[in-house]
Amino acid sequence: MPRRSLLTPAERTGLLAFPATDDELIQHYTFSEPDLSVIRQRRGNHNRLGFAVQLCYLRYPGFALPPDAEPPASLLNIVGRQLRIAPDIWPQYAQRPETRREHLLELQAWLKLTPFAAADYRRFVHQLAELAQQTDRGIVLAEALVELLRQQRIILPAIDVIERVCSEALTRGTRQVYAALTAPLADHHRRALDGLLAIREGTKGSGLIWLRQPPGPPKPKHVLAHLERLKTLRDLALPDGLEHTVHQNRLLKLAREGGQMTAQHLRDLEPSRRYATLSAVILDTRATLIDEIIDLHDRFMGALFSKAKRNHADRFQQSGKAINDKVRLYSRIGRALLEAKQSGSDPFAAIEAIIPWDVFSESITEAEALARPEDFDFLSLVGDGFTQLRRYTPTLLEALSMKAAPAARELLAAVEMLKGMNDRQARKVPDDAPTSFVRKRWENLVRTDDGLDRRFYELCILSELKNSLRSGDIWVQGSRQFKDFEDYLLPPPRFAAQRAQRELGLAVETDCERFLEARLAVLQEQLATVERLAAANELPDAAITSTGRIKISPLDNAVPDEAEVLMQQAYSLLPHLKITELLLEVDGWTGFSRHFKHLKSDEAAEDQHLLLTT
Repeated sequence: MPRRSLLTPAERTGLLAFPATDDELIQHYTFSEPDLSVIRQRRGNHNRLGFAVQLCYLRYPGFALPPDAEPPASLLNIVGRQLRIAPDIWPQYAQRPETRREHLLELQAWLKLTPFAAADYRRFVHQLAELAQQTDRGIVLAEALVELLRQQRIILPAIDVIERVCSEALTRGTRQVYAALTAPLADHHRRALDGLLAIREGTKGSGLIWLRQPPGPPKPKHVLAHLERLKTLRDLALPDGLEHTVHQNRLLKLAREGGQMTAQHLRDLEPSRRYATLSAVILDTRATLIDEIIDLHDRFMGALFSKAKRNHADRFQQSGKAINDKVRLYSRIGRALLEAKQSGSDPFAAIEAIIPWDVFSESITEAEALARPEDFDFLSLVGDGFTQLRRYTPTLLEALSMKAAPAARELLAAVEMLKGMNDRQARKVPDDAPTSFVRKRWENLVRTDDGLDRRFYELCILSELKNSLRSGDIWVQGSRQFKDFEDYLLPPPRFAAQRAQRELGLAVETDCERFLEARLAVLQEQLATVERLAAANELPDAAITSTGRIKISPLDNAVPDEAEVLMQQAYSLLPHLKITELLLEVDGWTGFSRHFKHLKSDEAAEDQHLLLTT
């Protein structure tokens, strides 16, 4: 069975391709004076051309000119122009094979190049294995290998050899990934992972299939089902930090591969690959479950708020006629009281002339029942869904391990206190409970005469927790979407090691003190130079006057006189017209004058000609 190709035909062609643009041709194939000197030592134009072409091949892409190869026309043309030799004499070069070999050996010695040897094969397989632990993309490995060969001044071997090196490095790197994921596993971990491939009791699928079920709509029962899956994964108790033992690219690739395999296929894999793949799948599934649980909770909270808002609007609409009747009644009463005050008559008699006093008393009671809170908010109705939330929120808070930035530490302290109350089954919120996160909108609902209201205090915590997760002030350990920002960066120990070994790859000094010292030294050097030139009155395009002021010389006109004459000729060809006529023409295209209106009357100008002249 033929070996699977690591590179596609397009990647094989492009890896060692010659430059395609003029800029690249000039960059790689412009000869220096030493180049031209060694080329001119050849006898005959055809030998000079062939020697120069071999020089170009070795310099870039970096391999020797293949026998009977026809160089690209673009390469022959740029070489021929520099040597003043017609490219069509190329077929005359190296009619003796010995000539090509002699030129190649001379160029290897002059360019200080070495051929690719068997020892290099083994060495580069070992070097690329580290990169292969980060990616399994063949072209990335091949490009890295070609770059290493060029840096170490080794002539590139054939593309087949490059592909074999990368394939062996990928195989070695993959084995190292498997070993890194499986080495921390104990025997009980392996038995538990194998158990996930067995048919789950009461179902027709394996435990792994059950763990990867979609979440469903945002309902408490679906949140609880997902929380049970998350608990099952945590009961596996895989070693802490297992997800950091390999590069995230390979971990995700392994998880995707494992997710596409059947339980039977996974059982048939050799042990190291099976346990590594199952570990990657479990780690990926755990992060997915955490994100989906938070998303379900977020959507359920949003549904509660939307329902409360609709109920608030519906209740107001249903009582609209009664409210309108009361407003009209009190409007008549108010008018009667005003008239009574003006005429000096009895105001109570004025009210009774409109409505009997006992009916008036009843209307006040009805008005109080119709009245809404002063802030006219629907938050008070959110409490109607508190019972549904409590079906899963104690389990949810217990399942999520959260950390907080300084801005949200009070909120996280409230979450921890709520978890403690759930464990103790306490109903009363302590008087010293954190409240700095309670917004003004929640204030009247949370704080009551009897202390903190348990229902609205918990609702406020859950609402603010949702906002803090979105903003990143609180993050969840093990999550993919809600993880700590620091997790996107290099781990501190690795950063410190790279900085100590000067392997950060930055173009500036990474030590702040040394960086500032270097910049101050450059500044002082430049200031001293300016001071010296100023004292000798040798500043370029500037001078210090007797009063101590700096005078900058005006810039010279960069436009030649010939261009100035042509500009005047071009201007003379343009038609002469008044600016108002030009504006009228443009206004006919765009209608921009309609936006110029009178400041007080907001009317358009009647005389458009006068407006545009102004």
